[in-house]
Amino acid sequence: MDSESTGRRTTIPDEAELVRRGQDGDQDSFGELVRIHSDRLFAVIVRFTADPVEAEDVMQEAFTRAWRSIGRFQGRSAFFTWLYRIGINEAKRRAERRPKPGREIPIDESPVAEAPDWSEAPELKATQSETVRFLERTILDLPVEYRTPLVLRDVEGLSTRDAAEVTELSEAAFKSRLHRARMTVRRRLDEHFAEGDDG
Repeated sequence: MDSESTGRRTTIPDEAELVRRGQDGDQDSFGELVRIHSDRLFAVIVRFTADPVEAEDVMQEAFTRAWRSIGRFQGRSAFFTWLYRIGINEAKRRAERRPKPGREIPIDESPVAEAPDWSEAPELKATQSETVRFLERTILDLPVEYRTPLVLRDVEGLSTRDAAEVTELSEAAFKSRLHRARMTVRRRLDEHFAEGDDG
């Protein structure tokens, strides 16, 4: 039984083993890591580009960079955290090279008050799909340094610790940016429904 168990582990290696094999130059093992993480990485990147074609380009570049530098991965963080960092940095580099859209939401650095909670509002339930589209546009319009914490924590569901590692921020700095991003989005949602009431 032990030999069978060992055989199964050899046939279906865990992620740490795939990483070790990749570091030894095994492209098939690295290809399996790509398969495991590509959908999730794409979902994050497309929220920075708003363009699936560009997101695909960014993801391919991220995997190329990861393959070239996998020998330097030391395992101090999870592999996906390391990979997300590469992908997001590439997405941010491209975003910074593009002209500003002129609609980027300013982030108020002064103390912010709590915005109303619209989660139980009948308007929200009646126009859910419209609200989702509005939220997606609002997130995309956030400055990238505030958009990143919001996407990683609230959309992708990473822990605060993992998301802070991806963004290379301290947990305190990450939480501060996340709070301001959340409050900015909530204020925009407040304004959105208020405008609807006026109409």
